[in-house]
Amino acid sequence: MRTSLSDEFGIEYPIFGFTPSEHVAAAISRAGGMGVLGCVRFNEAEELDATLDWMRENTDGKPFGVDVVMPAKIPTEGSQVDLDSMIPPEHRAFVERTLDDLGVPPLPDGDRVSAGVLGWLHSVARSHVDVAMTHADKYGQIKLIANALGSPPEDVISNVHSHGVKVAALAGAKEHALRHVSAGVDLVIAQGHEAGGHTGEVTSMVLWPEIVDAVGDAAHVLAAGGVGSGRQIAAALAMGATGVWMGTYWLTAAEYQLGVRGAGPSVIQQAILNATSRDTVRRRIYSGKPARLLKTKWTDAWDAENAPEPLPMPLQNILVAEAHARISGADDPGVVAMPAGQIVGRMNAITPTEELIKGLVDEYDAAVDRLEKARH
Repeated sequence: MRTSLSDEFGIEYPIFGFTPSEHVAAAISRAGGMGVLGCVRFNEAEELDATLDWMRENTDGKPFGVDVVMPAKIPTEGSQVDLDSMIPPEHRAFVERTLDDLGVPPLPDGDRVSAGVLGWLHSVARSHVDVAMTHADKYGQIKLIANALGSPPEDVISNVHSHGVKVAALAGAKEHALRHVSAGVDLVIAQGHEAGGHTGEVTSMVLWPEIVDAVGDAAHVLAAGGVGSGRQIAAALAMGATGVWMGTYWLTAAEYQLGVRGAGPSVIQQAILNATSRDTVRRRIYSGKPARLLKTKWTDAWDAENAPEPLPMPLQNILVAEAHARISGADDPGVVAMPAGQIVGRMNAITPTEELIKGLVDEYDAAVDRLEKARH
């Protein structure tokens, strides 16, 4: 499975694993891939700094990356109070009423939460990059900054490159990919419609070769969206990608520690294990931009006739932040609010990350062998 991208990053397999869990990200890197830590949940630079210290201590010297949420155009930002005041009362009332109807309990001791809200702001994303670059300079393990909202601003790309770190950006259309390359992005993540989280309209089978052809040798292309097996990795490389970007696949990793966990799988993992490939929907209710989520009672409520229209980013994030925290604290897989791709139907067991990587490699090898035999 080794490609030119493997050599460029010093990794064994061109498997880039995006996850909000530092435990899973570290395990991906230890197993030969490139763990990429999602940073949107960090409101404070100090919290991210401490987490990156933990990553450094638990990756056996292997490289890893970080993923931020930063629009190319710098938005006008107000304070948290200003942003709160922009949310219509009827939206807040709908969220509160829905949580009550679904039996989701309040947070302990009446606490409020802002976790993950500020991480959607441009200024906070810039602080995430600054912290990551400090670590890149001191320890040399951070090799990639990925941006979930396309190309970062040019000054950010220039800054990251000055530290010897590569930049990746998601693209859901050929035009997006060309803009990324023009801006100086090193890796274009060609993310098809099947993907979890923010995703576009074009399916992976169509999008991957289209972006590969458009980009040419100007940048690496990572295939994303619906990748959940070694066979699919073989198909992606056959179409010209030099690696894959996988997110949903890691949600049932044994090391995943986000969400409520009892003696067994977390509530999020229970919801994933119960889902089929048909149990996702693409809605704006998670962040204000189209994102593929698990279909649950929470998404059904937003589809009802009496539901308000989702707000633009970052107001929708602020609106639902406490709701997401309450849902995560509830012991009910049926109301989970979680980005997930259509490969959830393949995820039927809690498995250590090392075994997940091994399974991908073994299945890739078997697929390549079949193709070799078919040639003769």
